Amino acid sequence: MRILILGGTGFLGPHLVDQALDKGWEVATFNRGKTDPKRLAGERYAKVRQLKGDRDPKKGEGLKSLEELVAEMKRDGTRFDAVIDNSSYFPRVTKASAELLAPVCHMYQLVSTISVWMDNSVAPDESTPVATIEDETVEQITGLTYGPLKALCEKAAEAACGAKACVVRPGLIVGPGDDSCRFTYWPVRIARGGKVLAPRAPKPDEVRVQYIDVRDLAAFQLKLVEDGHAGTFIANGPEGPMTMEEMLAGIKAAVSTPVEFAWADEQWLLEQQVQPWMGLPLWIPQGPDTVGAGRANIAKALAHGLRCRPLADTARDTIADFEATKADRPADFAWGTGRAPGITEAREAELLAAWSQRGAAKP
Repeated sequence: MRILILGGTGFLGPHLVDQALDKGWEVATFNRGKTDPKRLAGERYAKVRQLKGDRDPKKGEGLKSLEELVAEMKRDGTRFDAVIDNSSYFPRVTKASAELLAPVCHMYQLVSTISVWMDNSVAPDESTPVATIEDETVEQITGLTYGPLKALCEKAAEAACGAKACVVRPGLIVGPGDDSCRFTYWPVRIARGGKVLAPRAPKPDEVRVQYIDVRDLAAFQLKLVEDGHAGTFIANGPEGPMTMEEMLAGIKAAVSTPVEFAWADEQWLLEQQVQPWMGLPLWIPQGPDTVGAGRANIAKALAHGLRCRPLADTARDTIADFEATKADRPADFAWGTGRAPGITEAREAELLAAWSQRGAAKP
């Protein structure tokens, strides 16, 4: 098969490229060449056609190299089996590439996000209405604009490509190459051992967490291409329900370091000004507004071939990747700072001591 990846050198892109090459597919990429220009270098990638340009037609040479490629394909009567759009954030930009490439592709697959739903009181499926934004022309990413703008990117791709459009909505993407370090905090912290501060909700059995290993996401995207499935899919995992406690216990089982969890009540953590989601990653305090969090319905994706590897594999590979990429991180990288989520070692020690003194620690 023949695919074009808009992106290709960031987090998800290299996994798509590698898996497609392993299948013997013909691969082309289009990007600025700035994120990690050496990532697709070497003999293995000699056959990858790497086009340079900018997704934004108003910047630099914009889509010029893609326009030349499209003209060439029209002359030759060739098409891509799929264009995989990994890097759409603004509908104007999505519209430009989708309209340009629609005539020369059988599928236009857009990587969106589960954040198109901003209402965590509802457990979404593919039919759940997405968030909207009053000013659809805004081009600034914030916590309030990211999801609605992604929803508008979906709309732009569907308008340009019709039945060729395939929308993949992943949750938190984790695993090797993840420089957001949100999930990474937990395997790395647990591997360090000792007493680990962890959040406990009033009803911990009702709390759910979801994430998707980047390699499983890439494999699912390529399977949709291979099988010719358009439409919209929530791509998240694991395959069955998982609580926060089960996730942390599963990570603990993947390391050899002695670990003891200090399960602190989430209300107390909030009183100590520990930030949900980023302070203790993946933690969303329990309440009426969050009962849908971690409960996105992935039945459709599972029915179309999504498979999720064991948590232990993701945890071990995340730790290995974190260790292998030390030289690539900024010298001032530290957990709980502007460089990374989580809490600092010093802050964790303070909180552990305070929780212990409170006399409310539970086994």
